[in-house]
Amino acid sequence: MAEVDYKEFWNETLNQLRSELGEEEFSGWFTDINFLRSGENTITVGFPSGFHRDRVKTRYQNSIKTKLKALAGKDISLEFELIPGEKAAARQKSEAKDAHNRSGDVSGSLSTNTSAKNAESAKEKPKRKQHSQMRDDYTFERYIVGENNNFAHNAAFAISRNPGTAYNPFLIYGGVGLGKTHLMQAIGNYIHENSDHKVIYVTSEDFINEFMLAIRERETAAFKNKFRYTDVLLIDDIQFFQEKEQTQEELFHTFNALLNAKKQLVFTCDRPPSELKKFSERLISRFEMSLKVDLQPPRYEVRCAILKSTAENRGTIIPDEVIDLISKNISSNVRDLISALKTLIAYIELTGQPITLEIAHKKLRDVLASTPNLSIETIQKAVADAYSLSVNDLKGKKRTQKIVYPRQLAMYICREMTDFSTTEIGEAFGGKDHTTVMHSIEKIQGLFITDPSLDSTIESLKRTIKELSLK
Repeated sequence: MAEVDYKEFWNETLNQLRSELGEEEFSGWFTDINFLRSGENTITVGFPSGFHRDRVKTRYQNSIKTKLKALAGKDISLEFELIPGEKAAARQKSEAKDAHNRSGDVSGSLSTNTSAKNAESAKEKPKRKQHSQMRDDYTFERYIVGENNNFAHNAAFAISRNPGTAYNPFLIYGGVGLGKTHLMQAIGNYIHENSDHKVIYVTSEDFINEFMLAIRERETAAFKNKFRYTDVLLIDDIQFFQEKEQTQEELFHTFNALLNAKKQLVFTCDRPPSELKKFSERLISRFEMSLKVDLQPPRYEVRCAILKSTAENRGTIIPDEVIDLISKNISSNVRDLISALKTLIAYIELTGQPITLEIAHKKLRDVLASTPNLSIETIQKAVADAYSLSVNDLKGKKRTQKIVYPRQLAMYICREMTDFSTTEIGEAFGGKDHTTVMHSIEKIQGLFITDPSLDSTIESLKRTIKELSLK
């Protein structure tokens, strides 16, 4: 049977998705998908990796099929093939096109044969060794995506497939234990495994130490060559470069050299560049020119997914009610979440006994006591009492400094210690808009820089809040 050409329908579907998703999300998932062929009621497309294929199937398949049905007037099924490597994909696309021009009836079989040859060639190509500087479990496959990190993940994945192009430099920032290093190393691991690019991952501490050693040993030329002639440079925790003037100077020149050579730069930081102190202005300006993404604490559903995925990777069965217990009580960051789970996994491995809800409560007693499931009302009461106000003052409309600051503080703590959205927090504070809550949070975050005592004030309030929640 001759091939039915649905390529125009496929292209129009992509155009609709581009308008619907926006350029950044669309580029992250669809630019490397190749139309291979179509049958009477099918379209076959090619993907560069199984991970890419699975994510598109999960997220976008239903939307694609709906759009195709509207265009074709009937259901069109989708078939997915893996095409090893971008060059193989381009070659396959070109050969399929040439074959179609010569004889439309045989293009499908030629495309299939090419795909089979490419797959055979890929099997013969030896797999690259694991990168010595990065963890093998810090991959995109093991990075759980949710509302709090979706944009960051899409940008990182786009970078990993086309380093040094659209999103360069790239800066990931956020609090401790939110997955910044995981996402950064996922980029490095993907590029290392799927290309011949040279990748360097280094912590800020190691960068500083190597630079100082190079100065002492008079080997600065070797240091410069190492970091300025790589294809991808990943530097973790740049906030620790503060006050290191000589190292900042070297980083500035390394930054410029790599950027001018169109090499990929990726950084992580615990705060946005505008809040970095004791940094040279010109280095800050370089960080500000980056694509910046902010990682926030994961929501309940994502925390559950992270715990289940981690347990599965360890080959351990954790009951759903235990997953629920941990997810509801630990919301600050992923690191604390995984730490609690590892305590239970260790119990299973050492005793050979399954975990029950009762055992989980006992083993995590200290953790659960320190991170109770809080209500906004509890936080409001603790803050109001601390500042000799009433809860109604915090919920009201008065904007005197005596009330505004504690109100902003209470909103900030609500966002830190609970799962409530900014919209829900705003409603609990007298029906205020979510933008008011976001402004309050940003205001308190800014005060951390100018008020050294604020951290201890908030920690004291948190202890009071936890005590109230246990009564």
